[in-house]
Amino acid sequence: MRFDVLTLFPDLFAGYLGQSLLHKAIERGLVDVAVHDIRRWSIDKHKKVDDRPYGGGPGMVLCVEPVVESVEDIQQQCDKPGRVVLLTPQGRKLNQRVVEEIAKEERLLLLCGRYEGFDQRVTDILEPDEISVGDFVLNGGEVAAMVLVDAVIRLVPEVLGDENSCVDDSFSEGNRLLEFAQYTRPREYRGHKVPEVLLGGNHEEIARWRREQSYLKTRQRRADLLDEASPDRE
Repeated sequence: MRFDVLTLFPDLFAGYLGQSLLHKAIERGLVDVAVHDIRRWSIDKHKKVDDRPYGGGPGMVLCVEPVVESVEDIQQQCDKPGRVVLLTPQGRKLNQRVVEEIAKEERLLLLCGRYEGFDQRVTDILEPDEISVGDFVLNGGEVAAMVLVDAVIRLVPEVLGDENSCVDDSFSEGNRLLEFAQYTRPREYRGHKVPEVLLGGNHEEIARWRREQSYLKTRQRRADLLDEASPDRE
């Protein structure tokens, strides 16, 4: 899977791309991430890409020309155009279902906004998929892009060491419950013991206990995830 990230601050991604599962996935050729500086497409001699908003108001707005032309040029770098995603608090809320949907794409172009956002004509012309990582405002779309990449690569085959690692994740397809509690060595620490059911080796009992714990945790913390028709209630 290929990600093309368009940003005004490409250096923000240097450390992120060189760490953990993403770095290993890139090394193995499972994921490709290209970071592009939008300023490269500026026609201004000082590489300026923003200007004051028409009609007045605070802040600066990202200009339409460099953004649209950068996307169009980058689309041509591969045989198949990618799905354009604009990270914005005005977009549809990112959740696991959205992640599963866009993970089916072979290529994603992630547009990272800054300042007061993009000239409206960017959206009018490119018609991107507008996605928000939550009901709050960030300084820019870079962190949101990292969140999206992190969530999507978990669903790319072979990225995780165990193909079943993401199956029981909270919010994963077919599982709308929060994940059950996990334990490892030591068996006891400061009076806190590992539940006996996990030590007995009865896989059927363990599976039943884990499902029960997932349901109880979800009911306590996120009851909104449980609808009356859900088989999880049974």
